[in-house]
Amino acid sequence: MRLYTVHLRRQGLDSDRDLALVKEGFAWPAFFFTVLWAFTRRLWVAGCALLAVELAAGFGLTTIGADSVTQAVASFAIAALAGFFGNDWVRAKLARQGFVETAVVTGNGEDVALQRFLDVRPTVAEGLLT
Repeated sequence: MRLYTVHLRRQGLDSDRDLALVKEGFAWPAFFFTVLWAFTRRLWVAGCALLAVELAAGFGLTTIGADSVTQAVASFAIAALAGFFGNDWVRAKLARQGFVETAVVTGNGEDVALQRFLDVRPTVAEGLLT
């Protein structure tokens, strides 16, 4: 079972825009597709920062004559950081957009976790259906 945090925006409930679930734990897509993942999630600052760090590390290691293994380890470390912090960056973005972390739910998938949340909070479900 996975843990998800539930985020609700207070201005009024629109099922597409005012309810978000974010998985807890390591973000595998952020690990494998660091910069591309950040940009597709509209995390512009994080994406630019990851790109700048990746370019600076590559340039710096090439300048000092580091071998390809060292460069690969540096890229792996940057990708690992994106994986560990990626979901936290998504939560921070939601907070800036006016979302409030409302609950933590479990489920084998996002749909199951959402259904569990709506079963416990039926008043939220009523707002989503209107």
